[in-house]
Amino acid sequence: MYDIVVTTAFGIESVTSRELKNLGYEDLKVENGKITLKGNDEDIARLNIFLRTGDRVYIKLKEFTAESFEDLFQGTLSINFGDFLPENAKMHVIGKSIKSKLFSVSDCQAIVKKAVVESMKRKYKKTWFSEDGPTYKIEIALLKDVATISLDTSGIGLHKRGYRIEAGEAPLKETLAAAMVLLSRWKSDRLLIDPFCGSGTILIEAALIGKNIAPGLNRSFDAEKWSHIDKRVFDLMRERARNEINNDEFKILGQDIDGRVLKTARENIKRAGVEDFVFVQKLPMEELSTKKKNGVIICNPPYGERIGQIKEVEKLYKRMGEVFQNLDGWSYFILTSHLEFERLFGRKADKNRKLYNGKILCYLYQYFS
Repeated sequence: MYDIVVTTAFGIESVTSRELKNLGYEDLKVENGKITLKGNDEDIARLNIFLRTGDRVYIKLKEFTAESFEDLFQGTLSINFGDFLPENAKMHVIGKSIKSKLFSVSDCQAIVKKAVVESMKRKYKKTWFSEDGPTYKIEIALLKDVATISLDTSGIGLHKRGYRIEAGEAPLKETLAAAMVLLSRWKSDRLLIDPFCGSGTILIEAALIGKNIAPGLNRSFDAEKWSHIDKRVFDLMRERARNEINNDEFKILGQDIDGRVLKTARENIKRAGVEDFVFVQKLPMEELSTKKKNGVIICNPPYGERIGQIKEVEKLYKRMGEVFQNLDGWSYFILTSHLEFERLFGRKADKNRKLYNGKILCYLYQYFS
């Protein structure tokens, strides 16, 4: 059994935790930006393929106090890397340091790489390694002088589903878009509209949820190429994921005033395989109207981050309030960094949640029908 760590964006740990519980995991340790659980090779495959809101899946190898480079070297050296890495492994060390005496990340990476090689020498009885085999990304994370050494099983971040060929001007990460849909508790028997759909990320993530299509179904992961993990567990998990896709029929609508970005949205929608359920059109938010009742709006409108845009965005938020209130029994979930959004929108949110869109602190304003 491994100690598995699933990392998340700050603010959506509870969403990822609920996902994990729905996948059958109960004994979870939830902390800021990460969730720890026990699992095996099958769980590594399941988490990478099925998780919608996790950033990466790690195997935690060791955690120890490191107040000096010698502490870091010896702590890393005590790990039997030969149990995980073949002798031709490409050893790629990444790192981060927060509130620790060892603040130079590049020096920490060099120390860890040196210790890993020394550990490999003990296992394979050789002094030089070709490193022309599969990639093993080793992370050294230091937080308040506690070092954690982990193996990244995902490779490319889990937000890279494989369907997005080009993002709009301000792309929303797929994992955050999925979290917004899950927080809305949207079900496919309700109409969903994104009036600022851009390249279609929220629409696509909602469609994948509605059809129960695993987000990692059509991409690969570093751990599949590792010698100590049976590749068949990934093949079997993908087969299971395909079998769990449902036959539900529904409609998700998007609109945007930018015809160029809508062309990209249509291509992304097709690549995601949800073109029978997601439809977009060139239309300004002001022309949003529907006779349907009890639908859901999930959107990521402009924030006005650039100089000269703020007044324009504030007018937009006021108009949004006027347009949205004409919809009969609808719920709205609106992500923005503008601290005066509720005043401009003309209604206090029933609930709001602090989220980060990249490095931008935002709030998800939630209005329930």
